[in-house]
Amino acid sequence: MARLSHQKCTPDFHDKYGNAVLAGRTTFCIAVWTYVATQIGIEWTLSPVGRVIPKEWRD
Repeated sequence: MARLSHQKCTPDFHDKYGNAVLAGRTTFCIAVWTYVATQIGIEWTLSPVGRVIPKEWRD
């Protein structure tokens, strides 16, 4: 009895377009988040250096 091969005869949709779809969705996602992060007016306070002023010491 011979063993049957489990290889596909023809490539399916994912074999043909899988990497292109993944790259397109990744590019779209990065573009949307870049727009959101730069255009909607959020003030990003990532570093407190130069922004934090200590209170005066009371005697």
